[in-house]
Amino acid sequence: MPPMSPFDLLNFNLRLTALIVDTQTVMALRIWGMSGALPQRPGENLRMVQEKGPAMLKAFSAGSAALMAGKRPDQVVDAALAPLSRKVRYNRKRLLR
Repeated sequence: MPPMSPFDLLNFNLRLTALIVDTQTVMALRIWGMSGALPQRPGENLRMVQEKGPAMLKAFSAGSAALMAGKRPDQVVDAALAPLSRKVRYNRKRLLR
């Protein structure tokens, strides 16, 4: 297993920053929707709660698989965050429509 290069670290940090920004955007949009400041689709609050379990299961499974495959720590975290990043990105795009 090759060691982590500075470019790997930069790439990892950029993906993590994108996840953080997308997560904050989704949280703000949902809070504004719950307060009535923005229009909200029916069932959005229920959807928000119901999607957590499956998303975390996918993240745990992907991270565990990477760990058992002998990946580097940054690759394990990246594998675990990938399903969450996809879901958060989808939610951001959907809520901004």
